[in-house]
Amino acid sequence: MTRPLRSDAAAEEVARTAAAAPDWAALAAVARPCVACPELAATRQHVVVGDPPAGGRPRFALVGEAPGASEDSTGRPFVGKSGQLLDQLLAEAGLQRAEAAVLNIVKCRPPGNRTPKASEVARCSGWLRRQLELLDPPVVVALGLSSAKWFLGPRTVLAQARGRAHDVDGRAVWATYHPSAAIRFGPRGAPRAGLLADLTTVAGTLA
Repeated sequence: MTRPLRSDAAAEEVARTAAAAPDWAALAAVARPCVACPELAATRQHVVVGDPPAGGRPRFALVGEAPGASEDSTGRPFVGKSGQLLDQLLAEAGLQRAEAAVLNIVKCRPPGNRTPKASEVARCSGWLRRQLELLDPPVVVALGLSSAKWFLGPRTVLAQARGRAHDVDGRAVWATYHPSAAIRFGPRGAPRAGLLADLTTVAGTLA
């Protein structure tokens, strides 16, 4: 798996704390009060740890960039407009969100929904890495360029990475558009069509 672009004492502490968590409940409990990123900790309402599936190992994981306003206020991932569209496209592709782990590479909302800084991604990476170890999804759908870069490396180009599975630590990682891009470019835009096509392809591999 791609390592953070940079590291510091806060990133190392998060990694140690996360690695020591024996299960999801313990991990969530130690992640919620995290203050590794002072700017994010000062402006967030909730640490959005993520949603595991209702029971057992997830069939797949959905990994986005960071929480938005709706997620920050509720403490749950992908519950705003992007999440509503994602749920719709998952259903159209024949997938069920209830069978997935729904996560983000950064657990706190960046102010103004800006792109997370490299230092923030690095400091938060320990949480996601331990989540993937605990949940062990065989397939990961990386939603958007930030997520794709986390798994595939900083030079990743989304257009080139799409359309095929990448073996990362024994998991099949599929890179695709973020639902927010599908909203931004509209119902007839390429991102929405591409996201649906990629989710449909993933569904075919899970059948």
